[in-house]
Amino acid sequence: MTQDHHHDPIDWREHGVKVIPGNSLDPNTAQTPGMDRATAINHARAGAEKIWAGTVTIHANAKTGAHHHGDLESIIYVVKGKARMRWGDHLEFTAEAGPGDFIYVPPYVPHQEINASRDETLECVVVRSGQEPVVVNLDIEPVEKPEDVRWIDPIHR
Repeated sequence: MTQDHHHDPIDWREHGVKVIPGNSLDPNTAQTPGMDRATAINHARAGAEKIWAGTVTIHANAKTGAHHHGDLESIIYVVKGKARMRWGDHLEFTAEAGPGDFIYVPPYVPHQEINASRDETLECVVVRSGQEPVVVNLDIEPVEKPEDVRWIDPIHR
């Protein structure tokens, strides 16, 4: 590497691309019965400054209450199963997503996540635009009452 007079050379081996094998995700995050969560990318594991990524496995029929995530953006990629999203001031809008689909949740959008299957696990990858666990629970009567297991990912602690 060349060195200029203003900056020390960057050790790209140490500060370059990181591959996090799927079998080495960190389960040392808050867990909830009926769900399995694991962190892949955060500051501690990969040096990430602005994003968080991990996996969420949600048991059949899990649902959240109504909430939003402040100014954070979220992306959910469905690996297996069927996700149903409800959103709006009264959770009046709905959409479903299956394997291979991406779900984008903009900042401040009131929403509810639902495993739309009564008997199949929902497996997702979640990416967020920040590492703070921002969740604002809303006093909205959910269209689909949370029952059985609540869907609580790493940001819903």
